[in-house]
Amino acid sequence: MSSPSDVVAIGLIQTHHETDGAEPVDVHKSRSIEKHVKQIREAAARGAKIVCLQELFYGPYFCTEQDPKWYAAVEHIPDGPTVRLMQDLARELQIVLVVPIYEVTISGVYYNTAAVIDADGTFLGRYRKHHIPQVAAGPQGCGFWEKYYFKPGNSGYPVFATRYAQVGVYICYDRHFPEGARMLGLAGAEIVFNPSATVAGLSEYLWKLEQPAHAVANGYYVGAINRVGFETPWNMGEFYGQSYLVDPRGQFVATASRDHDEVVVAEMDRSVITEVRNTWQFYRDRRPETYGAMVEV
Repeated sequence: MSSPSDVVAIGLIQTHHETDGAEPVDVHKSRSIEKHVKQIREAAARGAKIVCLQELFYGPYFCTEQDPKWYAAVEHIPDGPTVRLMQDLARELQIVLVVPIYEVTISGVYYNTAAVIDADGTFLGRYRKHHIPQVAAGPQGCGFWEKYYFKPGNSGYPVFATRYAQVGVYICYDRHFPEGARMLGLAGAEIVFNPSATVAGLSEYLWKLEQPAHAVANGYYVGAINRVGFETPWNMGEFYGQSYLVDPRGQFVATASRDHDEVVVAEMDRSVITEVRNTWQFYRDRRPETYGAMVEV
């Protein structure tokens, strides 16, 4: 039986990026940040204690083209203006924030990153997206040119001890790889967030398949976030939303709409994690001594 301390309200924010790709980068950032701050406040007002935004939340999914214009979107973490703003907001609202940002290091290397901020405003650390797709253009003339913008992550698979839960992060394309999902579970994650920017077509049927499977295999919750709508001028396809929270049994706790801005607030229950792990004991029955060939290929 769960106790009140076991139950944590989770907020997932999915949004349509409404500005045109031709506009200056600072216009994209300012409008999107303003919009997301309102949505974060809504999530907190509805009781959310941990809130995650979508991948590259303060702009369009610009990786559909190769244009150095978008390098101007980078910020230092944690010393950039967006993380500082989110630290103030987390402190004010007493919530944990997972904030996906285009990061630049002091040496000038760019990463697709999520900053994790505790409820007192403390910057707990970052996760850098490990798996970077480079996919040729499709019928719309757009591709996933992420290697043009991001270096593959080097942060490992950290789990962050926040005020409310042990939090892991996986970003978008990472979700296709079960190895990191397992590493997050072994490191103690109770919930793993996957902020994404993914469109209808090739991989949509996997959206509600892979991540519930990660949740079941590892006995944790997964919060999957996707943006909505079409983004001009690329019109690469429909970002199909359907952000969701799934429990360690693979059951959907809450799912957002396909095509509307939405703030999903739903509860995770840590007692369910314990119950499922005690039932299945997947970690106990692992055989890591037999897996060596996997990392030799």
